[in-house]
Amino acid sequence: MRSEHLKTAAISTLVAATLVTGVVVLVPGRDELSPRPAPGSPGSRAPAATATGIPAALDDLTALIAERERRLEEHPRDSESWALLGSAYVQRGTRLADWGAFPKAESALRRSLEVMPAEEGNTEALVGLATLANARQDFVTARAVAERAVKQRPKLWTAYPALIEACNGLGDYKAVIKAMDTLTSLHTGSQALGLAARVYRDRGWREDAAATAYDAVGSASNRTEKAIALQQLGDLAWERGEPEEAVDAYDRALKLAPDHHPALASRARALAALGRTDEAFRDYQAALEELPLPQYALEAGELYESLGLNGDAQSQYELVRTSAAKAGQNGVNEELVLGLYEADHGDPEAAVRRLQGEWNRKHRSIQVADALGWALFKAGRAKEALPYARRATDEGLRSPQFSYHRGEIERELGLWGPARRHLAEALRINPHFSPLLAPLATDALAALGELPDGGPRKVTGEEGDAEPVQGDGVAGGGPVRPKQEPSEQPRPGTAGPTADGAGTGNGPGTGSSSADGSGAGSSTTGSSGTSSGGTGRGTNAGDAGTGQQAAPSRQSTGQSTGTAPRQNSGEPPASGGSGSARPGRD
Repeated sequence: MRSEHLKTAAISTLVAATLVTGVVVLVPGRDELSPRPAPGSPGSRAPAATATGIPAALDDLTALIAERERRLEEHPRDSESWALLGSAYVQRGTRLADWGAFPKAESALRRSLEVMPAEEGNTEALVGLATLANARQDFVTARAVAERAVKQRPKLWTAYPALIEACNGLGDYKAVIKAMDTLTSLHTGSQALGLAARVYRDRGWREDAAATAYDAVGSASNRTEKAIALQQLGDLAWERGEPEEAVDAYDRALKLAPDHHPALASRARALAALGRTDEAFRDYQAALEELPLPQYALEAGELYESLGLNGDAQSQYELVRTSAAKAGQNGVNEELVLGLYEADHGDPEAAVRRLQGEWNRKHRSIQVADALGWALFKAGRAKEALPYARRATDEGLRSPQFSYHRGEIERELGLWGPARRHLAEALRINPHFSPLLAPLATDALAALGELPDGGPRKVTGEEGDAEPVQGDGVAGGGPVRPKQEPSEQPRPGTAGPTADGAGTGNGPGTGSSSADGSGAGSSTTGSSGTSSGGTGRGTNAGDAGTGQQAAPSRQSTGQSTGTAPRQNSGEPPASGGSGSARPGRD
């Protein structure tokens, strides 16, 4: 399944729903609103909800749009109503895959700025435009507009989710952490908690992500908001390899909000892992009828293919193409999902072209890095693929699919030890991560065989270091290629090279290695740092080998000297990617 690559509709809904909030803040000098709808009516509930940062139910959202359209017929120079209408269109388009709502949203938001320019205080329209750009996955534009909104009104908390979403899409995770710290200092509602849980999850801080997601459920103020939070809780359980717990969370979400269609697709994925395939197909079909997103069609197609139902799989794959094309007609960028589709089910070279285009557009998230690396591998270019796979796995997110992709690339290059480690890691994180790829990971790991006796040939931990080459950067230092291995490459099952770039000494390490033998030294990364009311940067130190075989995954504890009462243990950011200490909870 493609859960790590593709932004789920729930996350998009979370951001879009949050950002509608900012446009209902009244600005002095605007027209007085016409008489409000009757208290308790759908037309009154949606503005009341958004005024406090709560996502509205779909019926209420529809009523809000109709009410503002009537209002604007009589008062066409009401900039606030134009901004609210535009942002409501963004939310509707996101939640229903109604891509035709996006051009309407852009028109309304720009009309708002014509009536009252941003420089005169119309920050809410800027926030709406940033949200729209994120929904279209135009992260460069989204960041520029969101930064403008933040500069204009730094205390407007609803501007920060748009900035965080944009920086995520661009792969600027330092900026994500900085913006998240500011957001949580300004607002502690369910919307902010849900976004914080996502940021912690992306950094590999899984305990913090789960705890914060629980807090988001408890802080929810209406049924729709709670359903969104419960889906996120289910997604985290799924990613931990706990499908039963995930199904329970999705069931609770759908009981509260039957029209929260993204929970159907998420539940289908977990049901498939439990072998309840008839129910999984039912949920996928229901989700696609209401929310025809290409990523859901891709997941459903791969489930059909895993069961040998190739005709049904091809029907779903055709839906991937048609739904992506429809989205593209309304300015929505679906190059990531199309690249993933082409890599595994179409033309890998076409996948490389699509994903290289995303990279050149500065869309350098870990999801794009992994997808581009995998496409290069499938196109027969494993050496070019490895730096991107390393980028994806070294940022912190514990993704079984990223680990599987890296393991297969390393196996193709004859890096038996790292390949064995990453394939095992994929299955350890979530043995059900994909109906197509999880069995392939099991077979690949079995083909490598058990660790041999006698230890590896190389024990310094430096032989597998990557050296930079000229060109457009991966992780800021240019593409990297592995050093040439000796000509006598070992076969799987024999002693062979194991180092995968070791970080030694003090500093922000970027690699990790473990030894696949009984007499080898190992280099691991630790995460230690200080935090003062936020997320601190730490240092990583590589340990000298002691002749002991390293475990497949070494853990270290991020020590925080801030005021948070709860300390976390277990899972540091992978490979010392940023050296950030993990946050505690207030």
